[in-house]
Amino acid sequence: MPHIFRRATRLALASLAAIPLLTAPTFAAEQKITVAGGCFWCVEADFEKVPGVIEAVSGYTGGSTDNPSYKQVSRGGTGHYEAVQIRYDDSKVSRDQLYSLFFRSVDPLDAGGQFCDRGESYRTAIFASGSDKAAAQQAKANAQSALGAKVVTPILPEQTFWPAEAEHQDYYKGDNLILSRFGPIRQSNAYDRYREACGRDQRVRELWGSDAPFVGG
Repeated sequence: MPHIFRRATRLALASLAAIPLLTAPTFAAEQKITVAGGCFWCVEADFEKVPGVIEAVSGYTGGSTDNPSYKQVSRGGTGHYEAVQIRYDDSKVSRDQLYSLFFRSVDPLDAGGQFCDRGESYRTAIFASGSDKAAAQQAKANAQSALGAKVVTPILPEQTFWPAEAEHQDYYKGDNLILSRFGPIRQSNAYDRYREACGRDQRVRELWGSDAPFVGG
């Protein structure tokens, strides 16, 4: 190789060595918690409003039936709760904050269901293990102290979470037309009417007042 080309090659390699290596961008670790707060449509709708929450997924957990359907769970006998798995960026919102918001978005004094929805699948619970369990227990104690009444929401071992059917995801903002006694209405409007008729926000406001994070004053 002629001298001039050898020198040019060395210079090119030296120039490349001086360029800092590009590394893949780093992101805060994604975390998740699983809660049951009655109708999973409502829990999902509430927590997807929280800054730092990446996604809330409606599903089922706590029971013995693998890959259950909505019909099976709502009929009873599976042991499953309607639940929501909340994925979040812990650099923007903490686990403790999410557990606190959860207790203040439900009626944790009701052991038989939530609001107009009754039965085992609509009970409240937190599913947690390890340090999440300790954090959930502390949030429960804080809620009990704030209310001055016995909180019946159990802290249960984390189990397999089964995502619900596609039609139950993001139900609160769907554009499909739903047949109702008022005629065809948009799915999101049907959700709003259900939530109001079920008395969820009214009861949460009654319990928590200005500490209720997802309802007006």
